[in-house]
Amino acid sequence: MALLGGLSTADFMRRHWQRKPLLVRAACPGALADVDRSRLFAMAARDDVESRLVVRAGARWSVRPGPIARRALPTLATRAWTLLVQGVDLHDENAHRLLSRFRFIADARLDDVMCSFASDGGGVGPHVDSYDVFLLQTKGRRRWRIGRAAKVRLRDDVPLKMLADFEPSDEWLLDPGDMLYLPPGWGHDGVAEGECITASIGFRAPLAGELAADIVQRLAEAARDDGGSAADGPRYRDAQAPPTDRPARIPESLQRFADEALERLVADRLATSRALGEVLSEPKPGTWFERASAASAPAPAIALARRTRMLYDDRFVFVNGEAYRAGGRDATLMRRLADRRRLDARSVAGASVAARELLADWLSAGWCVTASEPFDEETT
Repeated sequence: MALLGGLSTADFMRRHWQRKPLLVRAACPGALADVDRSRLFAMAARDDVESRLVVRAGARWSVRPGPIARRALPTLATRAWTLLVQGVDLHDENAHRLLSRFRFIADARLDDVMCSFASDGGGVGPHVDSYDVFLLQTKGRRRWRIGRAAKVRLRDDVPLKMLADFEPSDEWLLDPGDMLYLPPGWGHDGVAEGECITASIGFRAPLAGELAADIVQRLAEAARDDGGSAADGPRYRDAQAPPTDRPARIPESLQRFADEALERLVADRLATSRALGEVLSEPKPGTWFERASAASAPAPAIALARRTRMLYDDRFVFVNGEAYRAGGRDATLMRRLADRRRLDARSVAGASVAARELLADWLSAGWCVTASEPFDEETT
């Protein structure tokens, strides 16, 4: 793949993924040509787009969260300022297609395309990410210095997570189309040489505790929705309890009862698998879908809306935080939709009545859109 400097995806995953950096010259020439500064400035002014403005004035740094009106941005002649726009793939089809080029990595790990506009000298300082990132230069030039961050110590005098001790080991100047891959734990500092735009393709890497908390929350919500069912287990009883002279102390029997209840909640592997899929397919906060004006029948061919996240496991398909049980031909069909992000007319026509009704619901909700044929595999 030109995207990976001639490496196959298997070679890249074996040699570089979460192991060592990779610089690729002319990885993706012409990428995001339409996402210029005017487009990013307009996005940053919107309420439904996450953005930040970072300004360096000498030794002083400032950060302002969006939305940010164009008139509130520094002039183009002002040095050392950066505008960061998150989730550009949710609002721009070309950015969505760019993100799709990285689907040799599981969708559950893909996060978004962030675009960074910087005036001359702009950047966010040396920092380290806890996730993998591909840094693609789309306009202008940016100089990157990188180095492994063995110990992470952050500065306490700036409003950014900036490394206090950064020792670069390599340095490159990236031109439009060049791309740098960095695994987690590599410090990097990118400084614009003239006006430039860099696209960052980032990945989700949840912390164990956060993921466990999200799963338990889903399980608890499901248990409340099924209130009174056998899955709730027994109600606490203490018929043999003696009188107490320490009434504020929590009884040991109630502590054991709570431990057993929690173990019972997470012991159901089917329920935890379902909760995991719901959590991982949940769109980013603030994501919205444009509902159809009227109920729609499945179109001859359909595609997932670019904001839709669809995953599956052996028993369920998951769409935007919702789980659906699927089996047989319908399961094959839904998994094909998740993998290819579209279905041709023949596949839709071959679905069961229940599956076609579900697809119609997704069309009405804006989770799916009508599509034309033949399909371009690079856009899936």
